[in-house]
Parts: sequence; C-alpha cells; structure tokens
Amino acid sequence: MTNLLQPRSVADAERLLALAREVLDIEADAVRALKQKLGEAFLRAHALIMRTKGRVVVTGMGKSGHVARKIASTLASTGTPAFFMHPGEASHGDLGMITHEDVVIAISYSGESDEILKVLPLIKRRGAPVIAITGRAQSTLAKEADVHLDGAVEKEACPLNLAPTASTTATLALGDALAVALLEARGFRSEDFALHHPGGALGRKLLVHVSDIMRTGEQLPRNAPGALLAEAIVEMSKKGIGMTAIVDEADRLLGIFTDGDLRRTLEKHDNIRGVRVGDVMTRNPTTIAPGKLAAEAAQVLEQKSLGGRLVVLDPEGRYVGALTFHDLLAAGVV
Repeated sequence: MTNLLQPRSVADAERLLALAREVLDIEADAVRALKQKLGEAFLRAHALIMRTKGRVVVTGMGKSGHVARKIASTLASTGTPAFFMHPGEASHGDLGMITHEDVVIAISYSGESDEILKVLPLIKRRGAPVIAITGRAQSTLAKEADVHLDGAVEKEACPLNLAPTASTTATLALGDALAVALLEARGFRSEDFALHHPGGALGRKLLVHVSDIMRTGEQLPRNAPGALLAEAIVEMSKKGIGMTAIVDEADRLLGIFTDGDLRRTLEKHDNIRGVRVGDVMTRNPTTIAPGKLAAEAAQVLEQKSLGGRLVVLDPEGRYVGALTFHDLLAAGVV
C-alpha cells in the first residue's frame, strides 16, 4: 500500500517543493509591489481614522471576511478601537453597530461583493466614511468609497489563478501597514500593548510587578543579628526559601544568611553553638524594590549568583518581601 504521507518519487518531491517555493515567491512579490502604490490615498485613509471619534468597523465577505477579522484584531490590539462586522448580518440588524462617528473599512477584491454593495448606501446614509480595499480601481465599491486603497496583485499564487491567495496576503499586509502607521502616530508603547494583552507572555512581563508576587508577612524569614546560628537555621527551614533576612528593630535590612553562608561557616568553625548570625551573614546583598517589574527581578537573578532568591526593600530600606525564581515561574514571568 502506498504511503500517502510520502511523495511517490524524487521527481514528485522536487515538483511539490518547486510549487511551494513559487507560491511564496508570488505572494512575496505581491506584497513588495504594494510599496509602489502607497501614496496620497494611504495618507488620507490614515488621517480619516486618526480624526474619527468612534471606532473602525472592518467588513468583508468570504476570504476577505477572514482577512477583515484579522485587520480589525490588529487595529484593536495596537491602539485603534476596531471590530469586525459581517456584511451578510449587517442588513439583519448589525448595521446598528455603526454610527456617524465611525469609519468603515470595506474589503472586496472584486469590489463587487453583493453583500457589501447592498449595505453600502445605508452605511453612507449614517454618515460613516468608507475606506475601500479592492483589486479594481474601477469597481463599484472603489468608486463609492471616500478613500480607495489599491490592493491589486499581478496574479494569484493558485495555479488556476482563481483561489484568493496572493490577493488576501497583500490585503492583510496593507492592513498591517495601516495599523502600524496608526500605532506610530498615536505614540503607542510596549506598555500600552501589554495592557491590551494581559493574558499573554508580554502582558505578564510588562504588567506584573515584584509587589504582585513577592512573599510577605508570615512567609518572610527574619532574624535579629544577635540570634544564634541555630535559631537562624530553624527559621530558614521553617520558611523554606534557603535564606533568612537579618534585620534591626525597625525591620531595616542588615544582611542575609543563606545556605551558602551556612556551608562556609561550617568550614571555618569546628563548633557553631555560640556563633551569632550577625557575625557570619552576607552584608549589602542585592535587593530590589517592590515597584520594579517582575521581569527585572528575573533578569537580576539570571545575571547574578543569588541562589534563586531576592530580598525586597521599600524606599526606607525596610524588609517588606522576598522573591524566588519559583515565584517568577509560577507567575509566568519566566
């Protein structure tokens, strides 16, 4: 029985790879060709969206609809409020989504999509300006729109020149170009992007602060400098982070005593019964402020040999928290 997961011959394999490479070449060429078409119309579309007090409503049918959803999503996540409207549902109540303060981006490669042309007069009657992205400058949609962006491609990547392939890729790239130009004009920052993506890895890195995940209160190991070493060892074992903070009466940090300090002390002393922790602690340890990003704490831990833990101090030098590498892992920061 022929293995359908493998090409039947070397010739078949070479032919399939050649076809796949040709598809990529055609689509890459289609995107590159858009550069020469960008000009006054693109700037007018950009200005129209920047001026609007409402949202950007992106619509398209079929494959153009899928591209429209992606463009709406990219706009929304980069600082331009936007959503997708299905043109087929628009005439059954969804037109109520659109107000005169909105801008509509209508996508149809032919520029003759029945569903879009059917609701186009109603959209214009509401006073919402229309930006059309088509592959035919003489199409009905292109002519009726306030701004037309030319997304025409020389040919589709489909061998039959029928299935939307290069044209959808080019339209998607055009939407990305518009979204990025708007992002730049709005002064959109990585912190803003994180606020739009609180559930993602970037959001966790840019939104989670040390104070959000640090250990506090009874979780914190602490000893006075005059405590016997045995007392410090008990405290370290009880709190389970491989260290104890040595603090004064006002909870100001004097030093820390770690597993490493214990080993070094045992190497130097035959009898540790009378040793006080303040005499063998590590002075001036690396610390971090509670307001710092957790990602910064991760960077400090990675750059320095700190045993996977950090002491957190407030601006007055008081011991307010402790953070371990496992805490960062649990929070999804690393």
